[in-house]
Amino acid sequence: MINIGIIGGSGYTGGELIRLLLNHPEANIDFVYSTTRAGKKIASAHQDLLGQTNLEFTGNVNLNVDLVFLCLGHGNSTSFLKENLFSNNTKIIDLSNDFRLHTDAILNGKEFIYGLPETNIEKIKSANFIANPGCFATAIQLALLPLAKANILHNDVHINAVTGSTGAGVKPSDSTHFSWRNNNVSWYKPFTHQHLGEIGESLHSYKNEIGELLFLPQRGNFARGIFATAYTKYKGSLEDAYALYNNFYANAKFTHVSDTEIHLKQVVNTNQCHLHLHIHNGNLLITSAIDNLLKGASGQAVQNMNLMFGFKETEGLNLKASAF
Repeated sequence: MINIGIIGGSGYTGGELIRLLLNHPEANIDFVYSTTRAGKKIASAHQDLLGQTNLEFTGNVNLNVDLVFLCLGHGNSTSFLKENLFSNNTKIIDLSNDFRLHTDAILNGKEFIYGLPETNIEKIKSANFIANPGCFATAIQLALLPLAKANILHNDVHINAVTGSTGAGVKPSDSTHFSWRNNNVSWYKPFTHQHLGEIGESLHSYKNEIGELLFLPQRGNFARGIFATAYTKYKGSLEDAYALYNNFYANAKFTHVSDTEIHLKQVVNTNQCHLHLHIHNGNLLITSAIDNLLKGASGQAVQNMNLMFGFKETEGLNLKASAF
């Protein structure tokens, strides 16, 4: 059993990590750090954990834990690690975007490996420091990586993805207010979303020509999940496309290709990614669905933890979707 610290445990990703780790047979939560809730019960922030744990938030950091998860706002992980020097035996998984790009991957001699298991599993197994992928980035990469590897992603790719309100974080804002979000839909950051950087680096890792990614993110009037569609020119048959995707994900524990149309409820509250393929007039449409807080954040972080410590990859992640 490994001792674990969580930095920033009062938000959505911190709460999901606590829920997962409380039920993980190889994990012991040593501390949950919070600057705003130190001394208060975990259940004061995550009310569904009433009766599940007596842990309290703390303002103290144990620098000698086996693993620390950083669930801080973007830009804050770097400053936190500069101020808190963990032991040489402490592994780190960061859930922000601080270390995802190649130019940002090294801090104080620590090299962060990009933590997408479907393409980087061997490096993750031997890594001490992981940059956990973004939620949109996870859904979109899993939709497009087989085409990039096969060198058939030359043309522009049109991507539309809608995310739930939890993607904006726990702090209320104008666009997460119930009166605004309910019965509403809107786009934001058209063609400039910050996840495009890590998506592009992964797709270009195969050294093949990649068309322009035209990404339009949208806010949905639901709490959690990402439903993404991407389409691009494609000369092969639907059977060829399915063979390509099934071969690419043959050993993936959580990414599955469906021969029938998919929907969001299949994956919400799970660490799964479901994919579906459709061809129309020479265009290949790829649909991808994930839970933004699990496969898009905390679930994938636990998946990476399992790989780093030699546990079964699916340990603690056999979760049930809420289909109804």
